Amino acid sequence: MKTTRKKAPGLTPETIDASVVAQSEDPSAWEAPVAVRRSKAASLSIPGDLAARAAFLARLHHEPGVDQWVERIVRERVELEESAFNQAKKTLASRMDRQVRASNRIAPAMRQPVHLTG
Repeated sequence: MKTTRKKAPGLTPETIDASVVAQSEDPSAWEAPVAVRRSKAASLSIPGDLAARAAFLARLHHEPGVDQWVERIVRERVELEESAFNQAKKTLASRMDRQVRASNRIAPAMRQPVHLTG
C-alpha cells in the first residue's frame, strides 16, 4: 500500500512578495546602503579585416551581435590565461619547496662536527 506524503507548507513566490512589501516601509528591516561603482566600459580598436572575420564567426555561432561574441571570447581567454598563470605559480612553488627540502637534507650532513685527533 502506497502512502502519500503531504507537502509541508513552504514559501511561495506570493508569500515572499507579500513579506517584502510589508517590510519595505520599515527602515529597521533593511541593511545599510552599499555604494557601488559601475565599471567604465572600455572600447577596443581592431583592424577592419579582423573585425570582418569576427563578425563572420559571430554569425556562425548565432550570436546576436559581434560585440557579444567578442566579449565572450575575450572572457573565455582571460579565464584560460588566469588558470594557466595560477597553475604555473603552483608548479613553481612546489619546485621551490622541493629544493628547500632537499637543501635542508644536505645541509645537516655538512654541519657535522669534525673530530681531530692528534
